[in-house]
Amino acid sequence: MKKKLSQPACLVLELASTFISKKVAPRLFFIFIFFQIQFSSLAQDSSHIRISLLTCTPGEELYSTFGHTAIRITDSISLTDYVFNYGTFNFEDDGFYTKFIRGKLLYYLSAENFSDFKFAYQAENRGITEQLLNLDAEEKIALKQALYENVKEKNRYYQYDFFFDNCTSRARDMLVKYKKNHPTFQPVMPKGTSFRQAIHLYLDKNEKDWSKLGIDLLLGAPTDAIMSTAHSQFLPDNLMKSLDSSNQSTPLVIATKNLYPITEQKEESSLLTPLFIFSLLFTCILLMSFSSNHWVKIFLQGFDGVFFFLIGSLGILLIFMWWGTDHSMTKNNYNLLWAWPTNIIAAFLFSSQKKWVQKYFGLQAAALLLLLIGWFFLPQQLNTSLIPMVLLMIVRSAKKYIKSSV
Repeated sequence: MKKKLSQPACLVLELASTFISKKVAPRLFFIFIFFQIQFSSLAQDSSHIRISLLTCTPGEELYSTFGHTAIRITDSISLTDYVFNYGTFNFEDDGFYTKFIRGKLLYYLSAENFSDFKFAYQAENRGITEQLLNLDAEEKIALKQALYENVKEKNRYYQYDFFFDNCTSRARDMLVKYKKNHPTFQPVMPKGTSFRQAIHLYLDKNEKDWSKLGIDLLLGAPTDAIMSTAHSQFLPDNLMKSLDSSNQSTPLVIATKNLYPITEQKEESSLLTPLFIFSLLFTCILLMSFSSNHWVKIFLQGFDGVFFFLIGSLGILLIFMWWGTDHSMTKNNYNLLWAWPTNIIAAFLFSSQKKWVQKYFGLQAAALLLLLIGWFFLPQQLNTSLIPMVLLMIVRSAKKYIKSSV
């Protein structure tokens, strides 16, 4: 038999129920939501690992002109903070310079404490930007394990390629490989930009005119190919911007921090650029060419021998870089249209009166004149600083041809 509550008791229960529903229930609801979020977050990332991409500003040395990329992994449980760097090479390696020139020098993955890494870049006054990556626990653990495996002596070495397999593209590939939803990157450079134009941006900004000349001499027509979005990420700044512009629904970069900001000091421009020096040389030799002074003629005879010998030597170097190395971008070099390897022999024949020598220099003058007419229409972008040098070759070759004909 059920016991009925008294009227006052029913009233108390009704008031208590109303109080709980109006006061306590909303609070209980928000407390439930709060702990749900916390537990969800912990379930999503219980790795205690923090992974970020480090992008370093360019340095003074040529090898550091284009900046640098590395991966930083911080573990709050093991209290480790390592930087994994795919851009390491050993100056003391046997045959270092020979291997470097031939494109056979092995680079390797190294790991160092973040404090040491940061100190080295601060010593060179190079900035460091850190992008904290949005990875879940599984992705972080997989990436960390992969880097620890790759840094082992048997796995760390790889065949370096400045454009297609370098410290930046390797870091990008590791990120893409271990990110379950592969990020889709947006273009960060103007459409139709070539590899050569991309590196010119850095060389021009840092006013490395002589380095630009050397690079334009050695790199052939493949460097003028149009880059894809993925190709453009061989440059550290481009990869950094690509991560920011990833069009995934979830941002790939959680936060960006400037770990070591620097104030760029604009250096005064130097007049001693290749264009100025070569133009000055051309003008001086051109004026001397019309002189009848005995000593000037003797000087010009010696100059011609040295000048054409150096041109021929350069031509041999370009052929070697084309056929004798593993560098993909030194193939099909159109600089050979003016840097004839045969000039290394012709340099010793300037005083010869033989007909074939005369015809050789006449042919060279005509060929170089045609080259100048089509200079800006070639499949390869030639350095404009070389125009005075080509003009000088035309003048001296034509002088030899006309003198022998008289």
